[in-house]
Amino acid sequence: MMRRSRLAYVPLAMPLWALAEFFVFLAVSHAIGAGWAILLLAVSTLAGVALLRREGIKGWRAFQQAAQENRPPGAEVANSLTGLGGALLLTLPGFITAVAGLLLLLPPGRGLARRGIERFAERSLGGAATGDLFGPRKVKVHSGAPVTVVVVDEQPAPSHGGRTQPPPAIEGEIVR
Repeated sequence: MMRRSRLAYVPLAMPLWALAEFFVFLAVSHAIGAGWAILLLAVSTLAGVALLRREGIKGWRAFQQAAQENRPPGAEVANSLTGLGGALLLTLPGFITAVAGLLLLLPPGRGLARRGIERFAERSLGGAATGDLFGPRKVKVHSGAPVTVVVVDEQPAPSHGGRTQPPPAIEGEIVR
């Protein structure tokens, strides 16, 4: 039996989401007035449009800086995607999407979403490609008892003659 893709549920979820947005709008307009509710939606949409531009430029600059410093750009890309997703949700009309967008833009939500993107990339791409994107990862290797290996210095150590050597490799079996 094949596992059904989560994308198969999108056509079912969209009308439910629109209905939920409608009822939340009615509740908010009842609480603060229809004019204020419409104004609040307009302000959140305009803020989302402004943030889309800012987050895009900020993410591009962070990516370029990581590339210039020969660092893996994955953390910058994940952070940028999270910010862009939050700004995009703010541009959509509705209070539910606006709150979700704000949660993605604030530091605690952004950190959680960034780690989720990293885990998704690791599951989808595998460990080697994820290491290239996000840098060294914590892995457990076993030679008897599990040991956590943490790479502290990502820069290769200089050797004799001015050339650099890669850091020493630790061989082991990856335990999931």
